[in-house]
Amino acid sequence: MSEKKREENPTGYGFGTFQGVFTPSILTIIGVVMYLRFGWMLGNVGLATSLVIVTIGSTITFLTGLSISALATNMRMKGGGAYFMLSRSLGLEAGAALGIPLALSQAIAVSFYIAGFAEAFVGSGLPYVSEWDPRIIGLATLTILAGVATVSANIALKSQYFIMAAIAFSLISFFTGSAPEGLASPDPATVPAKLGFWPVFAVFFPAVTGILSGVGMSGDLKNPSRSIPVGTIAAVLVGYAIYMSVPIVLDKMVSDPSILLTDTLILQRCARWSSSILIGVYAATLSSAIGSFLCAPRVFQALSRDRLLPAFLGKGFGKEDDPRIAAAFCFVVAGVCVWLGDINVIAPVLTLFNLSTYGLLNLCAGFEEALSNPSWRPTFRVKSGLSFVGFAGCLAAMFMISPGWTFVALAFEAGIFWIVKRRALRAQWGDMRTGLYMALVRFAFGKLMRVDHAERNWRPNLLVMSALPDVDSRLLELAKGVSGGRSLVTLASVLPRDVVGTQREKDLAESARRTAEKGGLEASVKIISSPNDWDGMMELVRTYGFGPIVPNTVMLGFPKDRNADRFAEFMRLMVSERRNVLVTAGDVEMREDGYIDIWWRGKNPNGALMLSLAFLLQRDDRWRRHPLRVNMIVRSRSHEEAQSLLDEFLSKARVDATTRIVEANDRPFEDVIAESSSDTAVTFLGLRGPAADETPEQYGAYFMALHDRLKTLSFPVFSLAAEDIDFRRIFT
Repeated sequence: MSEKKREENPTGYGFGTFQGVFTPSILTIIGVVMYLRFGWMLGNVGLATSLVIVTIGSTITFLTGLSISALATNMRMKGGGAYFMLSRSLGLEAGAALGIPLALSQAIAVSFYIAGFAEAFVGSGLPYVSEWDPRIIGLATLTILAGVATVSANIALKSQYFIMAAIAFSLISFFTGSAPEGLASPDPATVPAKLGFWPVFAVFFPAVTGILSGVGMSGDLKNPSRSIPVGTIAAVLVGYAIYMSVPIVLDKMVSDPSILLTDTLILQRCARWSSSILIGVYAATLSSAIGSFLCAPRVFQALSRDRLLPAFLGKGFGKEDDPRIAAAFCFVVAGVCVWLGDINVIAPVLTLFNLSTYGLLNLCAGFEEALSNPSWRPTFRVKSGLSFVGFAGCLAAMFMISPGWTFVALAFEAGIFWIVKRRALRAQWGDMRTGLYMALVRFAFGKLMRVDHAERNWRPNLLVMSALPDVDSRLLELAKGVSGGRSLVTLASVLPRDVVGTQREKDLAESARRTAEKGGLEASVKIISSPNDWDGMMELVRTYGFGPIVPNTVMLGFPKDRNADRFAEFMRLMVSERRNVLVTAGDVEMREDGYIDIWWRGKNPNGALMLSLAFLLQRDDRWRRHPLRVNMIVRSRSHEEAQSLLDEFLSKARVDATTRIVEANDRPFEDVIAESSSDTAVTFLGLRGPAADETPEQYGAYFMALHDRLKTLSFPVFSLAAEDIDFRRIFT
């Protein structure tokens, strides 16, 4: 079924709050960890620390539940649960980076719960059972549960009502029980060493991650915006009350840590009816496995339908759109984990995947609330500070549990983000990233308005004038090199009025953007209308920018119309507006080798600007192998004086460049440069601005003559430093 048809004809079971959210959540929470590891936890860290662990884990989950509730009440929820929320808030890349590990972790969680069931079953003391291989029992159990969950989610969830009754009965049996008689301390040699806070927390935390099972049913809920908040928070609170009670009661019944460390079924020994605990263990582990098995395929299905996973995983069956192929995939993943791992190995892995998912959900809700865009109108409001605290708690817990595996998990997620980013998929929905970027821009803009712009922070923010659709390749090469991906670059063009505002303008802008991206240049595109190119270019210089964020350097190619007078007017405007100018020229093919030459007279600020640009250019991969060379022509001063001037400047500048002093011998400077730099790759040449008493004709004639004498160079760049800063201070 297409995405459009699914939107018009929603599918799914239409579950309510209790059946669709609370039941899978609470039954995943009250699971294997409580029955098989609470005594172990108590034996390792004692009662007080056990209650702290329960409280920290539950608090992180509670804060995440609040964030989930806010997100769920601000969007039209469909299938995918937490992945759907993340992708619609932070975009496809972030959604995939967390959604794929989330789906895998939920598939692995199935094996976690089934391994717990198999362990309890083998250790139950039933005839013959103790000799069986837990892995075989686990695989058989997985096969049965997968069949039930795959055929019908409705049957699977309804069966959990009986499981809930069995769990309730087992808890009543435990709370009304007493200290077991005849318990003896085990042989000290068999008692394992006690573990610390964070290893125990890592094993415990999966016990409070069940809320993702309920959220994962989002596509099958009748009213997700109501059911998810109510069902999720209710499950967390009920689970917390039970989890705080069990250690307190158990501590009163059994005080010997060695017994607690070695007897994983200590709750059974303490219960009034011992068989009830076994039934509870079986019921809880199986219900948790069912909850995760219902959730994981739906996340895989949602990822597939967003084109992040192979299309066959997104196929649905029946009027309820059951993800049976995705369920088969989850069966394989869970089966492998059942065969390879025990629950102590699996638990920390689940913890890190779930904590990273929890953290990003909190971060999304926190940013959405802090940005307060008009689109953020949840009916369940949460203070952004609470969500950020939840995020910080998740991040801190991850590093405390295992810094090494945390970095591995984050690297895995970053790798998925990079792969999806490279695919350049376009989502059919909006997300919060634009609002987040705007908030950062507003913050930075406010700071920029209040600080002096020191030379040490100078970079060329470029306004690149070019005709469309054929962008000058030399301009792109130079812009990419000197910007280095760290400057603001705008490709600007002047078009006739009958083009601006039409589809033709959009096509030209998109073509220019693609051309720049293909050349490795990240740039925005600005197009204005004007009956005359020169008038349009000057209007751009006067008006383009916002407050202190304006292009400080204008780039253009040699004027093809050779209109010297208009070029002179343009340059006079650049000087009055304090904009640096770079004019690229050259009629010959660009050389692949040779120096990056800088020609400087040693007096005006052009030399320092050109050295700055050449230094930035050399950092680009395309120009890295080209050495810098600073040249000076001597006529009036001595050779030694010029060499001393260059050496002193470059020494203070800490720039790796060679120097060359060239004797003019009464020849024109232009002829000396043309001869001396005939084998260079790029040549930066100083360009003076129009004098106050100079006519446009005079200045235009000066520039045209300069260009015509130097156009045989490989890549001449005429440079004018007009910005109101001392470029020499960049180096000194």
